[in-house]
Amino acid sequence: MTDTTTTIADAPAAASHGVLLSDAAAAKVSSLLEQEGRDDLRLRLAVQPGGCSGLIYQLYFDERLLDGDATADFGGVEVVVDKMSVPYLDGASIDFEDTIQKQGFTIDNPNAQGSCACGDSFH
Repeated sequence: MTDTTTTIADAPAAASHGVLLSDAAAAKVSSLLEQEGRDDLRLRLAVQPGGCSGLIYQLYFDERLLDGDATADFGGVEVVVDKMSVPYLDGASIDFEDTIQKQGFTIDNPNAQGSCACGDSFH
């Protein structure tokens, strides 16, 4: 008898990215989503041309998942990066600061060769 076992190929896994989300940032994102009553949103990080240094960060909630998006899950918070932005953001980390001087999300990107004073633009 011959072996007639058929193997089914696994579906291709979604691409992942090298962006990290700190525990503080994940907690803040979860809190914001809970306040909005939404469980269908993802945190999207992207780079776009512009700013005084050439590229600007975009960080926002998105309900869409686009073809080629890379995703990673951080305790139930999904971070999405489009395929064009992945090389610019590999190794970047998103944190959340809540101090007397500043409250908000910060992005530390080892790929940025230089930035402007506002911290939102890099090259």
